[in-house]
Amino acid sequence: MKNRGLKKIISLSGVMTAVVVGLVLIILVSVLIFFVQLYDDSIEQNSVISSEQAARQVLNTVENYTGDMADTMELIAEYIVKSGEEKEDFFESFLEIRSDVAAITTYDAEGRLLDCWAGERELKENYLRNLSYAEIPEEAGLHISKPHVESLLEDYYPWVVTISQKMRNENGQEIQVFMDIRFSNIADYVDDVGIGQHGYCFIQDTDGDLVYHPQQQLIYAGLSEEEEKLQELADGSYIRSNVIYTIQSLDNCNWRVVAVSYVDELITSRVERMIRICVILLLLMLLTAIVAGSLFSWVFAKPAKRLTSAMGDFEKNAANFRFEPVEGTSEITALSSSFGHMVLRIQQLMEQVRQEEISLRKTELKALQAQINPHFLYNTLDSIAWMCEEERTKEAVEMINALARLFRISISKGHELIPLEKEIEHAKSYLKIQNYRYKNQFTYHFDVEESCLPYFCNKITLQPIIENAIYHGIDRMVDEGHIEIRVREEEQAVVMTVEDNGIGMTQEQCVEILQKEPGDRTGIGIKNVNDRIQIYFGESYGLRITSEPDVGTCVEIRIPKLKEERQ
Repeated sequence: MKNRGLKKIISLSGVMTAVVVGLVLIILVSVLIFFVQLYDDSIEQNSVISSEQAARQVLNTVENYTGDMADTMELIAEYIVKSGEEKEDFFESFLEIRSDVAAITTYDAEGRLLDCWAGERELKENYLRNLSYAEIPEEAGLHISKPHVESLLEDYYPWVVTISQKMRNENGQEIQVFMDIRFSNIADYVDDVGIGQHGYCFIQDTDGDLVYHPQQQLIYAGLSEEEEKLQELADGSYIRSNVIYTIQSLDNCNWRVVAVSYVDELITSRVERMIRICVILLLLMLLTAIVAGSLFSWVFAKPAKRLTSAMGDFEKNAANFRFEPVEGTSEITALSSSFGHMVLRIQQLMEQVRQEEISLRKTELKALQAQINPHFLYNTLDSIAWMCEEERTKEAVEMINALARLFRISISKGHELIPLEKEIEHAKSYLKIQNYRYKNQFTYHFDVEESCLPYFCNKITLQPIIENAIYHGIDRMVDEGHIEIRVREEEQAVVMTVEDNGIGMTQEQCVEILQKEPGDRTGIGIKNVNDRIQIYFGESYGLRITSEPDVGTCVEIRIPKLKEERQ
């Protein structure tokens, strides 16, 4: 039952739509996965390139800046060997032009301060520590210090880096020259370099010490931290957990530019955004596929449903079915054509079977009629012979005349159906014949509605019933018997009843009479009448017997209301 219900639920339209949508979904999901992976790789590569470009920009700027510092030191070296006003004028002019230079100082080999040029700013008389001074390594040419606060000048504390180099003064003595340059310009530039929303760049030296970091104060305060051991990595790009590190070294000093960017900003967010866009496109394409699949299946399934409906109509009423060809795809058209040929062939076969069945019924009717005539003739002639033996010649003649009328009606020019008026006359002739034989043994009475006389019925319908009532009911009685024949009209049928007050029978015997085969001796006429009526008019018509032992029997004959003979 469940499988049958499932078959009813599944339709061709639904299957085709599901197949189309399923294929499109598989293709789209596969393309989406491939595209997302490809896009992820592309975004990752682009992010690395973007990070490298940012690091390169900072590197170029810092290299230009440090290169400018080297050029400045060369210029200072030209004038440091001079003396007098020319030397002082140069440094005063230089400090006015280069506002980013905080101070220029010279030291002897032991680190004692010799000269200090700071423009209009005053040198402190006492200072705890000179942050700008550091011993210059022997192997170093141009040395750049870490950023620090200027500590030599009065009321002036800029963030500076110190450029130092060993030179010779006007006396030929080796001195150390230190130039403090404010780091704000390069710091501002580094701060302005952003990679994504939170990416940044910073500068460190080859020892891993920070030269400049946008969050340098937080790092020194322990509120933030940076990846350790970056100084061990060669120049290039590295992805560690969620961070991309791009490292590039300056050529003119020991500084390294490190660009820091975040995967979730540069890659994940873009991939997620692209996935959302792809999902929306996927849904739109899926919706389009559903609509297209539905339209396609509808175009194919609609004629298929029409063809299915036509098959159902043919199954319900094959004989009167008229098939209209169904148009559609070539497969549906071919199927429709085949079904049309099948319908015509089946209807031809049905007509052939119907004609054969009519012929068979005619043959059966003739065979049944042949069973009645010898049976009745035997009984009647037996009665006439008995009268002749009793020398009741006049009565025998009347019986012979009644027999002649009876056979004339029974022949009826070969027709099976005769008017009820003729059938009643036939029954009266038969009763007249039988009344001679059973003198004063039974009486009979006809109660016939006049409106029933024109209706047609099977010939020799009442006579076998009356014969059965006489032979099997009244003949065994001691008292006088009576047979009542009634004919009345109902709304849809004509009903004839033959009722006697004979010995009766049980319900089992009533059923047995209607089931006896023609080979049986008893009740052969009753079954014959019932078979002929049902062969002609269908199983809704025929005989119904009710009886009660020692009370009597009533046989009801129901036939349709026909006013003309229709074979």
